[in-house]
Amino acid sequence: MKVNFTRMMRQAVRTYGSKEALVNVERNRRYSFEELHRLSNRIVNMMRERLGLIRETSYLCLLENDNLSLLHAWTLLKGDAAAVLTNLHDSYDDHLWQADWISPKVAFLETGLVDRYYDAFHSRGITMVAMDPLPEPREGVEYFWNLLDGVSDADPDVENDAHNDILIYRFTGGTTGRGKCAQYTTDIWLGTCDALYADEDNLFSETTRSMQLAPLSHGAATGVLPVFFRGGALITQNAPDLVAWCRNVEAERATLATLVPTMLYRLLELEAATDFDLSSLETIFYGAAPISPSKLEQLQARFGNVFVQVYGATECFQPVGMLAKRDHLPDANGSLAHLASAGRIARGIEVRITDDDGKDVPDGSVGEIWVRARTTIPGYYGNPEGTAQEFENGFWKSGDLGYRDERGFLYIVDRKKDMIITGGFNVYAIEVESALNTHPAVLMSAVVGIPHAEWGEAVHAEIMLKEGCEASEGELIDHARQKLGKHKVPKTVKLVAALPLSPAHKVLRRVVRDQYWSSANRHVG
Repeated sequence: MKVNFTRMMRQAVRTYGSKEALVNVERNRRYSFEELHRLSNRIVNMMRERLGLIRETSYLCLLENDNLSLLHAWTLLKGDAAAVLTNLHDSYDDHLWQADWISPKVAFLETGLVDRYYDAFHSRGITMVAMDPLPEPREGVEYFWNLLDGVSDADPDVENDAHNDILIYRFTGGTTGRGKCAQYTTDIWLGTCDALYADEDNLFSETTRSMQLAPLSHGAATGVLPVFFRGGALITQNAPDLVAWCRNVEAERATLATLVPTMLYRLLELEAATDFDLSSLETIFYGAAPISPSKLEQLQARFGNVFVQVYGATECFQPVGMLAKRDHLPDANGSLAHLASAGRIARGIEVRITDDDGKDVPDGSVGEIWVRARTTIPGYYGNPEGTAQEFENGFWKSGDLGYRDERGFLYIVDRKKDMIITGGFNVYAIEVESALNTHPAVLMSAVVGIPHAEWGEAVHAEIMLKEGCEASEGELIDHARQKLGKHKVPKTVKLVAALPLSPAHKVLRRVVRDQYWSSANRHVG
């Protein structure tokens, strides 16, 4: 099936016209629907005419949120070249590895990165496009806004095959190792809209003002088109600064925001947050990592019933599970136990819970979560082995271990690779972390298995305390003992000043674990 995204955007412009569509906070840029449509037309026409970015070519984006927003859904879906949406905060080596994997023709990058990446990109024949003026001209480097001079804003009218033409590449988070390259069609991104619109809470409208602090290159991208097609405005922030975030929420009267759990924990402890009026917030999405139920209760008490949890993955570009606002309230029995879940399985998606042989297990039994939907990617680019290993009959095998209860709530107990086998018992790191995180002095924790001569692995926790709080290692072990079975209680605890985080602010258990296994072999099923 062919699709012309320019026509879809033109229809939105007819409806919303001069209404504000995009705000870039740091660079103080504001575009109406009409202005954004014409600008994205010019960008696509410039890419095709002046950079040769047409079908079977690709371009790499090493950009902050506000610059990436110019090349986002409204631009990349209008053209026929493929966008490689990398995370700006990935390492230099990761960026070069990603570039070598995709072989882009062009790299759009922040001007401050040109010096560092110049030799590597120039030697690879990659044309660089800097988003701000260069101090002096350099061979092979163009200035973005100069490239747009004299370019027509006429509709590009490019047609793509909605189901077969790959227009976006994104690399998985790589919390368990080097990321894989996911590939997306137009229909996958349009399917995300339909999936989010199916939620009965009706979270998007003409009054939505969505504050995006999380990288638009990753999970936050799912909210771009649902906001746009309902006539809302996208507001971008670059720096992961919560004081600035509070200031921007107040100034822009943001109604919707997305924050990962680690940022929410810090928001709870941020005294300066009380200096700002955050009452405009109607919805706060959280996800990307499990949240502590005890911390969630504190957040509810602080901000009200505005939270929506989303469980998903790069490989399935929509919510797999959603804990709606109504689900953040006590159930008919007054219980909040379901706050430990990843929500109810979302509409329009199939979920299987399987054993090691790929057979379905009964509700309440732990197995691997498999998902299949319109938004599930067809596989990994350039990685047939990974595709064969993780995809079967349209299902993606998530590697997450979990179970479904009789009410349809989905519980995640751990990653397969994060399961600890100690003395023949399976211990799920998430469960132990949840228990530790209920201690009033704990900000966050990482639980891993470390070598033990008798048990094979011993449960070990590294814990980051809240600023100004104290707790001894023994006190924390005793706290866990009150909440967990004997074999799940950490044998050792280490207090640390910081925990390793991915660019998406997920705790990197593998980094904690690897320091103990560098000279040992880990045998985990």
